[in-house]
Amino acid sequence: MTARFDRWLASLVVALAAIVAVPTAAVTQTAPSDRDLAIYAGLHAAAANGDVAEIERLVAGGEQPNIQDSRSRTPLHVAAFRKHHAAAQALLRLGANPNALDADRFDVATIAAVQNDLELLKIALAGKARPGNVTGPYDATALIAAAHHGHVEIVGALIEARAPLDHRNQLGWTALIVAVVLGNGGKNHTEVVEALVKAGADTEVKDRNGTTALGHARSRGYADMVKILAAATGRRT
Repeated sequence: MTARFDRWLASLVVALAAIVAVPTAAVTQTAPSDRDLAIYAGLHAAAANGDVAEIERLVAGGEQPNIQDSRSRTPLHVAAFRKHHAAAQALLRLGANPNALDADRFDVATIAAVQNDLELLKIALAGKARPGNVTGPYDATALIAAAHHGHVEIVGALIEARAPLDHRNQLGWTALIVAVVLGNGGKNHTEVVEALVKAGADTEVKDRNGTTALGHARSRGYADMVKILAAATGRRT
């Protein structure tokens, strides 16, 4: 009885530690504010407005496509946040750096991943954005961001682009672990888990507390995730 209680208590401690860590892992990207938009000039203003002709005119006149605002956002970042796809394409064609990081250390691919903007992600990848960039203050990736939010199509596109499946952020979480810990156990996050497992994500990776994605799924009662992860690791549910 004592041994069983000790095991239960240990599992509870791990689960509570993960729950406490969740808020610190949820990082909000900083889109241009109304004040930023009001004071933008040149390429930043053109990108914010999605004005392709003005972007082309300004670059032809010598304005640098990678100029930064006070938050280190380039015009490409601004176009991405504002979902101006044609403007993003024009900036990339004219020399914008698809791998530039803003002050929060986010690139265009991760912005697309968080916003569930598949068209923008495809534009970024076609423009030589690296799917394995380490982004954000917790050293994550676009794939981890997409898994966090349960954006199934984005996860699929990043897998196809050969994003690193088992990169760990500062909490020791891979995209697979994030889909469980920061997900809600619903359809989208379960599909993300399934996609990552099918792509070859390592189900045996443990976080800083020594817990695998399967362990987290079990502690949360996410039965569908448990079935997928247990089958992948050859264990019984």
